[in-house]
Amino acid sequence: MKFNVTARLLLAFWTIIATAGAQTTPPQTNANSNPPPPPARPGRAVDVPDPNAPATKYDYHDAWKPFFFTKNGNEYRASDGSPGPKYWQNRADYQLAAKLNDETNEITGTEVLTYTNNSPEKLGFIWMQLDQNLFQLDSRGNKQVPLNSAGIPQSRNWGRGQVFDAGFKIKSIKILVTPKGSKITTATDAKFLVNDTRMQVFLPKGVDPAGGRLKLKIEYSFISPDYGSDRMGIINTDQSKNGKIFQVAQWYPRMCVYDDIEGWNTLPYTGESEFYLEYGDFDINITAPAKDIVVCSGELLNAKDVYTPEQQKRWAQAAQSDKTVMIRTAAEVTDPASRPAGKKELTWHFRINNARDASWGASAAFIIDAAKINLPSGRKSMAISAYPVESASQPGATGFRTPQWSRGTEMIKASLEYNSNKWFEYPYPNATGVAGKAGGMEYPGIVFVSLNGGWGVIDHEFGHTWFPMIVGSNERLYGWMDEGFNTFINTLSTQNSLKGEFYRPLTADRMLTSWNVFTRPTLEPILSNPDNLKEPNNGTLLYSKPSAGLVMLREQILGPERFDFAFKTYIQRWAYKHPTPDDFFRTIENASGESLQWFWRGWFENNWRLDVAVRGVKYVDNDPTKGAIITIDNLEKMAMPVMLEIKTVSGKTDRVNFTAEIWERNASWSFRYPSTEAIESVTYNPDSTLPDYNPANNVWTSKK
Repeated sequence: MKFNVTARLLLAFWTIIATAGAQTTPPQTNANSNPPPPPARPGRAVDVPDPNAPATKYDYHDAWKPFFFTKNGNEYRASDGSPGPKYWQNRADYQLAAKLNDETNEITGTEVLTYTNNSPEKLGFIWMQLDQNLFQLDSRGNKQVPLNSAGIPQSRNWGRGQVFDAGFKIKSIKILVTPKGSKITTATDAKFLVNDTRMQVFLPKGVDPAGGRLKLKIEYSFISPDYGSDRMGIINTDQSKNGKIFQVAQWYPRMCVYDDIEGWNTLPYTGESEFYLEYGDFDINITAPAKDIVVCSGELLNAKDVYTPEQQKRWAQAAQSDKTVMIRTAAEVTDPASRPAGKKELTWHFRINNARDASWGASAAFIIDAAKINLPSGRKSMAISAYPVESASQPGATGFRTPQWSRGTEMIKASLEYNSNKWFEYPYPNATGVAGKAGGMEYPGIVFVSLNGGWGVIDHEFGHTWFPMIVGSNERLYGWMDEGFNTFINTLSTQNSLKGEFYRPLTADRMLTSWNVFTRPTLEPILSNPDNLKEPNNGTLLYSKPSAGLVMLREQILGPERFDFAFKTYIQRWAYKHPTPDDFFRTIENASGESLQWFWRGWFENNWRLDVAVRGVKYVDNDPTKGAIITIDNLEKMAMPVMLEIKTVSGKTDRVNFTAEIWERNASWSFRYPSTEAIESVTYNPDSTLPDYNPANNVWTSKK
């Protein structure tokens, strides 16, 4: 048996050698003869040495090597990028009651949390986020604030050094148990441990897997910072003459996510990176002085208790109007009759379902206006703006920093109607924009924007409805999956909303500047934890570079039809779920039918550069009428498609395109172009739509 196997192996080996010789060995000729070269014929490609090839950093093995995906699909996350058949995620439902003291800036609250453990593991403890602890002077985030050139701490990711009694005060945590069939609920004190912005709650009986539930009651309070890491804060009467403006967020202990990737996600909040949250239903009661108007995530359930009869009529008009309807005018802000009489405090009752968070604003200074939002299914929602008189648009005023809140509702409506029709329907009953301290921050059904407002920031913050409010990615780890994706959809909503009023096409010069910025050697890769980035690089790596990558993917690589289908597939698959980067990359590849690992590797995983040069033009038999051979070289590490503009001496122009696969096993590429006359110039990347950072070698011209 051993002899037979060996004999067969030898026979196979010699057969291969003979076959290879038959395929590649030329027929022998007389050594003294000088026959003409054989005519071209079908066969294996020949790698012709190129002594004129320039030095290059490009290695096609690096760009195109396999195994970009290091994990196989499993029962939780499938290999095609979709949730697997046993995908699970936990759930957090909240009953929240808070009271605002607008003189001391203190918020006192009670939270009843119902936590559902859908994981296959029993949980003996849970983790919660105490984000307000960031503003304690000894927090991790405060201690990481860098100094500027003058030796002064400077960052947007802290409380600007405000000295006050910051952080959550946890009065009590009780485990609530109602035995089956009983109407009596027992409350047992739970042991808890606070560490920086995290709180661990210990559970003597644990939470059972596959649907076990835990109910906690937490009593707490905190004082709002004046500036809350540009995500919340207070406008004081020096900027709002008719009263303070509160933008309130991270205002209750929130559940950390327990998932199939990391287990408990407990990275501390340092102000740089944002949030990762479970979905659930919210029932919210906010008690505030009667002079204040409160706006909040979700639907207001008791308008008759908190608005005047006239204002309730105006709400009804707004619900049927495509034009903005004033609910409370600037002239009425200082009129006591614009608030219900007879009570010192009012409680506002809101509800929002299937959301990952909730936030609110309050002020006596609010002008309120609203209009309906028309959604693809025929359902209606409401666009609402809340802003002080200082933020109302001034007649004849122009410019980016001119207050534009008088158009806020119009902008909210336009943004949400476009994105609902393009990607996925807006899910909430209201969409409220609140002018105040934060430059721009998003929450489900409500966003915080500066006193100036404006299309760019309103469209961006409401674009976050899709990323991460609907598609619930882990912002703490993958900030680019919400900021970058949102910045990308903003490019389309800006171009296609309000008759393109705010759309400004990029010029070739501006794009070239961007390519230099996006690929400069000192930049970290996009696939970085936001806390692992230099703060000045956030705008590039979380927002603009990922967005530019999706624009290239849509316009230059896949085309709009294939890309849009794949992108919508991603949104639909992961709506109200927790995708990872692999889930996104796999979905786009599977839905578009294109292997894009070279693209993910060059643009997202690494900070590579692109530099393609047009080396030269030769004519077949030195005759331009017989065709030309054009040669280009890839000099840097990135691969991208190729676009060439060819201009002949008579002034005719033509364009030739190649997919990125020409670089799959080549650093230089030559091709035959069917010229019928001399070529005057060949230009690579003529529109600057590809990220080539060095235009100096992009053009070949004939010698005059």
